[in-house]
Amino acid sequence: MTGSDEDPRVAGLRTAVSRLRRELAAHPAEFPDRAIAEEELAALASMTSGGAPEIPRLRRSLLLIAGAIGSVSALAKGLTQVREAVELFGEPPRG
Repeated sequence: MTGSDEDPRVAGLRTAVSRLRRELAAHPAEFPDRAIAEEELAALASMTSGGAPEIPRLRRSLLLIAGAIGSVSALAKGLTQVREAVELFGEPPRG
């Protein structure tokens, strides 16, 4: 897929995830669930490289990341950007 054919939601999510990963890597404090946040951010990054991600998996990762770093105020802006990017994908279809 060329850059012009790429879904802008996927590109936005990739950018938000990349930014939060950098902020998390630069954050000096250790906290109990840091590894969970890092793993789920890596999973989100992987999902953005393979076309349209699975909405339920996006939401699950977002919940895990929010739970892992939600109390770290220095990462709040990046987390909000990831949440907003995930929300652009809408609700999963009801089956």
